[in-house]
Amino acid sequence: MVVIHLDNTVKLLSLTYVLLAMAIVTVVLILISRHNKKRYGEIFNELEREKNLILNSNIQSELNKVENMINSKDLQDAYAEWKKRFDEIKNIDIPMLTDYLIEVEDLFKSKKYKEIEPLLAKTELNIYNVKTKASYLLEEIKNVTLSEERNRETVTKLKTKYRSVLSLYKENINVYNLIKTPIELQFENIDKLFSAFESAMDKKALSEVAKIIKVLDDAINNLDAVMNEAPEIILLGARLIPKKMADVNNIYSKMNRDGFNLDYLSIRENTEEAEKKIADIFDRLKVLNLEDSMLELKTISTYFDNIYNDYDKERLAKTQFSENGRNIVTKLNKMRKISDNLNNRLSEITAKYEIDDKDIKNLNILTVSLRGATEDYDLLVDRARRKELPFSKLNKELTKLNNRVSSQEENLDSILRMVNDYKMDETRAHEQLDEIREMSETSKKKIASYKLPIVPRKYYIELAEATESIKEMIKELEKKPLNIEVLNTRVDTARDLTLKLYKTTMDTVKSASMSEHAIVYGNRYRNNNPRVSDGLDKAERLFYEGDFKSSLECAIKAINIVEPGIHERLLSEFKAK
Repeated sequence: MVVIHLDNTVKLLSLTYVLLAMAIVTVVLILISRHNKKRYGEIFNELEREKNLILNSNIQSELNKVENMINSKDLQDAYAEWKKRFDEIKNIDIPMLTDYLIEVEDLFKSKKYKEIEPLLAKTELNIYNVKTKASYLLEEIKNVTLSEERNRETVTKLKTKYRSVLSLYKENINVYNLIKTPIELQFENIDKLFSAFESAMDKKALSEVAKIIKVLDDAINNLDAVMNEAPEIILLGARLIPKKMADVNNIYSKMNRDGFNLDYLSIRENTEEAEKKIADIFDRLKVLNLEDSMLELKTISTYFDNIYNDYDKERLAKTQFSENGRNIVTKLNKMRKISDNLNNRLSEITAKYEIDDKDIKNLNILTVSLRGATEDYDLLVDRARRKELPFSKLNKELTKLNNRVSSQEENLDSILRMVNDYKMDETRAHEQLDEIREMSETSKKKIASYKLPIVPRKYYIELAEATESIKEMIKELEKKPLNIEVLNTRVDTARDLTLKLYKTTMDTVKSASMSEHAIVYGNRYRNNNPRVSDGLDKAERLFYEGDFKSSLECAIKAINIVEPGIHERLLSEFKAK
């Protein structure tokens, strides 16, 4: 019984959920329908209103005004064309829009919302196109119906501007003396144009009025520009630039007399060209034509300003040319003197030292190069004297020459250092020969002064090597010409072998002396300790065999048995002696 009751409850709940879902869907569909109905209804009403506004515009009333104004064939033709376009809007375009709106309304009432969207877009586009056609038409018609008011307003503004221009002229009449006649003729023309405007307005000759206004506007604006720009044009073209040109040409003449070559600036030719341009500008100014006049005058003025900079550059270049020239002459004289000295002593040097053919060739090349550099410098000075080139260019050439001379100076220094190094190496070899000999003699005397039981074989070998190296060094020093490279090798070898001999000698004597001292010191312990006695006996045997180092080590080891630390004490006593 309980199971049956639960089953009914589940079924009841399921049915409730289904009914609730259906109710929700129904409510949503009703809400969507109401929303669409409201939305599309508003769009439809707006489109209907836009369509009605097209014909509610005052095109017809404006056309009526034009009809009453007709007094020429041009206006008659314009009126006919406008009337035709208006009729086309009224009789073709508006009915077409009405049909579209009826079709939209039918779909709206049938609730065919999917089909209504593209039709609404098409209808809206057509209404916009027709509305635009009507707006353009109305604008064109108003250009005529409102022309009188607009024309008078425009002419009033032009008269105000004209009076301002006229007032400016009268207040500064002396400034415009150069173009007084064309300006006053233009004033007369403008007065006549104002009169012609009134006559055309009385006759309602609208096309003629438009032409007159256009001419008036151009004439007054041009005259206004003349009033503003002409004073500066006259000042620049009649006073400032001519004065600047005269100054530039005077400086040119003076600098030319002072030895400057300024032909590359083409001052005379450019001055003549500038004068022609200024004359042309004033010819145009006399017919009140200002086109590009200020630009051309400022360009001319800037050109002559830059000429001053060119003059300054040439003056500076001349100063630098003189200073650099003096430096090069000093350098060349010094180098030639050194080079000549080397060449004069070349046979002496080559007889004394073995010099590479390449170095001799370099000296010859350097000598020729110095001669060439001197000739090039003289040529530059001559060209400057004859004013063949501007100093700016001459100075550049002189800078190149200076670089060449500096390179030659480095080469000469290298050759000079080589010769001086040969001398120094030879002198040092002689000095070191004396030192090496003294060191060798010291080694012999040291060995001889210490009565060794036997001289180690190592000493005799090193003595033979050192003696042979000294002989080779002396043999190399006696050669003519000297090969410095080989000599330096012989010197280094002799010095190293002699130092080695000296060190061996000192070490041998020191070891022997310390060994002997240690054996004598250890004799006090012989009777008391057999081990010490045996060690000292061995040390004595090694001493007489000439193995002094081993002898010393054996003696110290034996004494250390009874007297630890003996090595340091023996060393201290030995040094104290």
